[in-house]
Amino acid sequence: MSHYKQQPLSFEGLKTVSLYERGGKVQLEHFATVPQTQGGVSALIDALPKILAADSLRAVIDRLVEAKAKRRAIIWGLGGHVIKCGLAPTLLHLMRNGYATAFAMNGAASIHDFEIALAGWTSEDVESVLPDGRFGSAGETGQEMNGAISDGARAGLGMGEALGARLQRFSDRPGFEQSLVGQTYAAQVPVTVHVAVGTDTPHTFPEADGAAIGTTTHLDFRLFCSLVQELDGGGVYLNVGSAVLLPEVFLKAVSVVRNLGHDLKNFTTVNFDFLQHYRPVTNVVKRPHSGAGGQGYSLTGHHEIMIPLLAAALMERDAASGS
Repeated sequence: MSHYKQQPLSFEGLKTVSLYERGGKVQLEHFATVPQTQGGVSALIDALPKILAADSLRAVIDRLVEAKAKRRAIIWGLGGHVIKCGLAPTLLHLMRNGYATAFAMNGAASIHDFEIALAGWTSEDVESVLPDGRFGSAGETGQEMNGAISDGARAGLGMGEALGARLQRFSDRPGFEQSLVGQTYAAQVPVTVHVAVGTDTPHTFPEADGAAIGTTTHLDFRLFCSLVQELDGGGVYLNVGSAVLLPEVFLKAVSVVRNLGHDLKNFTTVNFDFLQHYRPVTNVVKRPHSGAGGQGYSLTGHHEIMIPLLAAALMERDAASGS
């Protein structure tokens, strides 16, 4: 016999309700269906359950299609992993088909992209080179990026445009065709780069000019605010793989645009990541829509799977509509 003073609660007299009268939020009409074997990605997405993240994915596809049709801004905010895992060709394809009007990057994304353009590879083995201090010491990366930033500051360019201009010198390299920064510059599609001093390996080089870094990234913040203004009335902002820096930059841009008297309502925000973090969910998905309409969505999964899946669905939607 138990020696506790408390005794298990008796469930005698529990009031019940009829299952048939109660109903439920999940019904047969919401269940997944078997994908059609000849239907492609669109059939797969249509076959997903009509609930939770599957409904969010369908909604994001719809909002992107609508934004393109309305000629509203579609801005992609990119963390380093997005470029490092080889998605630049997918993003460039989306850009060329009207599903990206601008890109924002953190410093890591710009470094990976710059190295791809220069050498055709990126992403060093940090654990093997950190013990002797070789991490982040690739000469060409630091020297060329810092040179581009210093030249850009003198020319009145933002960091993204300055890096794009420098990469045109390497247009004969095999990696240039896969460089987001290089190709967007040639297409006159804006790219902004947002850095915090000390976060990026080129900042450790003697060529690094703190004033130039600050000037060019601040100019890019001002340009980004102008781009964010264009989200009003149906645009889409996608934060992909930046857990801290870009969500903070985005929220400040939203605030300053409104502070200056510009309308910024009824747009869509999306956070793609393989972990949902506080700042993207709060600063991208939730806060921008408070009292302003629109909707935010969180989609969880690996970028190298989710972004090509999204792109394929958009391309199939265009093909079906003849656009």
